[in-house]
Amino acid sequence: MALALFDLDNTLLAGDSDFLWGQFLVDEGLVDKQQYEEANQRFYDEYKQGTLDIYEFLAFSLQPLTRYPRQQLDELHREFMQRYIYALMTDKGQEKIRQHKTQGDDVVIITATNSFVTGPIARAFEVDDLIATEPEIIDGQYTGRVAGTPSFKEGKITRLNQWLESSHHNLKDSTFYSDSHNDLPLLEIVENPVAVDPDEQLLAVAKGKNWPVTSFR
Repeated sequence: MALALFDLDNTLLAGDSDFLWGQFLVDEGLVDKQQYEEANQRFYDEYKQGTLDIYEFLAFSLQPLTRYPRQQLDELHREFMQRYIYALMTDKGQEKIRQHKTQGDDVVIITATNSFVTGPIARAFEVDDLIATEPEIIDGQYTGRVAGTPSFKEGKITRLNQWLESSHHNLKDSTFYSDSHNDLPLLEIVENPVAVDPDEQLLAVAKGKNWPVTSFR
């Protein structure tokens, strides 16, 4: 079975779930509006520019998870899915997932966004597995720290290699779909890199390397 890897934000989703979760917290009055909104936008801009300090961002984005019990967080996430996410699940992305499944491929979402935010989204896309940044949990409560290597830039390769070792898969005939130049390290090592609605930096690389360029929008 071949491996079909999909980035999530701005690839399968027509938006960024990490950024939108922050906006949801602001809209619900769960964080300070001005301070959190400004920081959320700054980190998102740095991500797009390729200058994001992932550990600084995670210290910011995981902190709100420490304030509430898991049951309340899960209830908030269900509301978040209804108000923000379902409408952003691209039809073409879902169809591509179905195509790979029909071919007998294993379909995995691999994303820098943390697994609290992305776990329910991955289940909605009905993929086989999820590789995401993992928030640390102690005694059933989020600590605000990250567990292990963040699934970001070269960290996606680290996390994928760990998953490959534990799942006994390999990268033979593998495909990876992504929109972002931040994913170039992983795009470079799969057999079939595909640029999906790519940012300017990724588009330039894809054209230079004759990678397929497509749209899920």
